[in-house]
Amino acid sequence: MWADFKAFALKGNVLDLAVAVVVGSAFGKIVTSLVENIITPLASVLGSGVDFTNLTYTVRNVDVLYGEFLQSVFDFAVISVSIFIFIRLVGKVRREEDSKKTPKPDEKEKLLSEIHDLLKNGNQQKAKKKMVVNVGTRKDREE
Repeated sequence: MWADFKAFALKGNVLDLAVAVVVGSAFGKIVTSLVENIITPLASVLGSGVDFTNLTYTVRNVDVLYGEFLQSVFDFAVISVSIFIFIRLVGKVRREEDSKKTPKPDEKEKLLSEIHDLLKNGNQQKAKKKMVVNVGTRKDREE
């Protein structure tokens, strides 16, 4: 039984998942800190104090803390936008790196590509032309 568990636990997928959970947890802390310490204070300056946590509604001596819910929705929206912007920036950097890595074709490759395109277009035009059959009279055929 121990051998089966060891074989399962040391599979590549399980180890990858464990690493992803640890890295995701650390990334979650970074994003939470970004939202709580940078974005929310800046938004409160722009929005005249964005803090919904004190909003309550009392129903028969019971406080409904809908402000906490609104604050969670706001935090979610800010986190989502922040992650979206981060992913867009990372994608842009990757595309720039990939464009630098791809070698530019030399003159011979350009010429071969042009020849290939010309031959391809020429074959397509020949296929489009109709075959003309000269049909004459019986007398023409006998001569």
